[in-house]
Amino acid sequence: MEDWAEVQRLFHREGLTKRAIARRLGMSRTTVIRLLGSTEPPRYVRPSKGSLVDPFAEEIASMLETEADAPATVILERLRRSGYRGGISILKEHLAPVRPAFLAARAFQRTSYLPGEIGQLDWWHTGVRVPVGKGVEREAFGLVLTLPHSGAHATVFTLGRTVADLCTALVGCLERLGGVPERIVHDNDASIVAEGAGRRARLHPEVVALLGQLRTKAVPLAPRTPTSKGQVERTIGYLETSFLPLRTFASLADLQAQHDGWASEVAFTRSLRRTGTRVADRWLVERGFLHRLPDPAPDTDLHLEARAGKDAFVRVLGVDYSVPPAFVGRRIGIAVDPTEVRLSCEGTPIAEHRRSFVPADVVLAPAHGRAIRLAREARQRLRDGEPEVPVVDLARYDRLFEVPA
Repeated sequence: MEDWAEVQRLFHREGLTKRAIARRLGMSRTTVIRLLGSTEPPRYVRPSKGSLVDPFAEEIASMLETEADAPATVILERLRRSGYRGGISILKEHLAPVRPAFLAARAFQRTSYLPGEIGQLDWWHTGVRVPVGKGVEREAFGLVLTLPHSGAHATVFTLGRTVADLCTALVGCLERLGGVPERIVHDNDASIVAEGAGRRARLHPEVVALLGQLRTKAVPLAPRTPTSKGQVERTIGYLETSFLPLRTFASLADLQAQHDGWASEVAFTRSLRRTGTRVADRWLVERGFLHRLPDPAPDTDLHLEARAGKDAFVRVLGVDYSVPPAFVGRRIGIAVDPTEVRLSCEGTPIAEHRRSFVPADVVLAPAHGRAIRLAREARQRLRDGEPEVPVVDLARYDRLFEVPA
């Protein structure tokens, strides 16, 4: 999946030819053509058979961390001392996809950037608790994306920091900023990184697929290097001191609406000392360098599957949602977005519910409630052995055929 995402970015964003992509990534031109022909990220990845280089991957990464552009011949010389018996060709094949991450991370240590070159991404722990219904409050988190060239930012608020929350919020941020930067710098948060850290980080497949569809590149930063994303850190500090004070929020939607209005009226109209211009003016220029968002936008819904219980409910993220009684015991497809839970069976929609964030809540559609009650009463009558048989007025047949009494 990582190869698919990188091939899409290099071809559509950087304008490289198929041959150039094959050389850069160390793959055949046929593979590049196949990956470009797929509009969706691959669902399965064939496991690697391994090579003579694999046992030395950590040692190679350490060398690149020290000097990202170290020649393959020098790396080979060092590996020979450690017992490497392979040739330089397979070493170069290993270096081709690995080295760019080390070069990119080194390049983004500077503090001035070209328009549209990068975005910096981070979660903001707001400390704000918003009502979610039934007397329950939950903490709101903000995903903050900044464009260091202009100082523009976007924030999308969520009630969690899962992979699904990140994907949905990232698309929301990019929509507010008007496009996609070439690269997105981020830390090693668990909603982005599945394992490892920094240059050795492996992103969640869902994040890799989304970045591929957006045709942008992730740049995971080494741990304990907050200055590498100083712009987003400063923006979060600005939000805490200039947006939050003296505000109350009736809901997550209210928090989002208040922030978006404040950003337009206050944050974007201020002048930054380092640029000497208004954020809005510089952002207007930078928008012309951003890559346009895919149309339609990528699907960031969380897709699950569960079996409907005997009580005609299906449990989704700790909340029970009703289904029509006819689907008891069936496998139910579940699509979750920030506001709705949509249920289907074998591709046919069967129910839509407003999403609840109240722990252990029960969401019951009125129509389902009536159907569940009638089905329960019918089962009870069968168990009691007393099915209700309505009394038939036989005289109505006499009247129908005009038989005299």
